[in-house]
Amino acid sequence: MKLILAQGNPEKRYDATRHNVGFTVIDAYAAANDATWSDKSKFHAQIGEVTVNGEKVILAKPTTYYNETGVSARAIVDFYNLDPATDVLVVHDELALPFGTIRIRGQGSDAGNNGIKSLNSHIGPDYHRIRIGVANDLRERMDDADFVLGNFSKDESERVTKLIPDVLSLITDFISGNLSHDTKTL
Repeated sequence: MKLILAQGNPEKRYDATRHNVGFTVIDAYAAANDATWSDKSKFHAQIGEVTVNGEKVILAKPTTYYNETGVSARAIVDFYNLDPATDVLVVHDELALPFGTIRIRGQGSDAGNNGIKSLNSHIGPDYHRIRIGVANDLRERMDDADFVLGNFSKDESERVTKLIPDVLSLITDFISGNLSHDTKTL
């Protein structure tokens, strides 16, 4: 069994923000696999379930805010007795990467990302990550929180839509045990 957990904020007003690119990706993955979402308060998340190549996969969108996603991850990992190092993939935005860069990691520090800090404190630093770069020229002129909670430009939204199939392919690679840790720029 695998867990694909996306980071984002639960309120509709955050849907088009940089911080919610993980939710955008997992929604696309759920749609491509005919998954439906249900609220699971014991997991502090909306949950979807799919089977990919015979592997049961839990999709999770925490209903905690971004900076507390570790609470949801811990509840799911404990309930299903998952090993974060082999069974958990987190999809999130990355302020430290240029827009459109996708970096895959198998573990690591939080690098100032409060959502990753929450995950690391709840399930440890050893889990797979798909980091989606959101930095652009505005980042240097804005507070980090305002930047990540800001909406994508029209051009950026179109580029995000174009990179989603590549990220979905990476998720499938993770599920099948074939995820390589490299960087792509799209």
